[in-house]
Amino acid sequence: MTRSTVPVRLYVNGDRYDIDIEPRRTLADALREDCALTGTHLGCEHGVCGACTVLLDGQPVRACLMFAVQAEGASVRTVEGLAPDEETLHPVQKAFWEHHGLQCGFCTPGFLTLVTGYLEEHPEAQEDELRDVLSSNLCRCTGYQNIVTATMSAAEEMRG
Repeated sequence: MTRSTVPVRLYVNGDRYDIDIEPRRTLADALREDCALTGTHLGCEHGVCGACTVLLDGQPVRACLMFAVQAEGASVRTVEGLAPDEETLHPVQKAFWEHHGLQCGFCTPGFLTLVTGYLEEHPEAQEDELRDVLSSNLCRCTGYQNIVTATMSAAEEMRG
């Protein structure tokens, strides 16, 4: 039995990737294996934990629940694409670092992309709203308070 592949053009972090993949390959697998962007983590592979969260046309999505072919022509932003350059952290990355919003780091890429996407669309978000947004991702290490503190700090800095 031969497996058929289809050509897919992905635009990830401003770069173009022309890949041939099986139609059933998830966006998370395509990012990790075909684009060599391993910052998107696979946790539960059921869309529950949020470790695979990426931004698709600016909106947070679970890359484990989406086929790569569905992202054809869309703009995908992963944790590798958050910082403006190699010398400067994104305000969300900086806040997580300064406020100890991570421990083991496995869930961190998903939180960083989730928070970045949300704050870019809702710069005036307040703590209760942000807590609700953060509740969509799971962290087994931090107890969430430092993640909330980091998110509030990032929101303040991004409002500028």
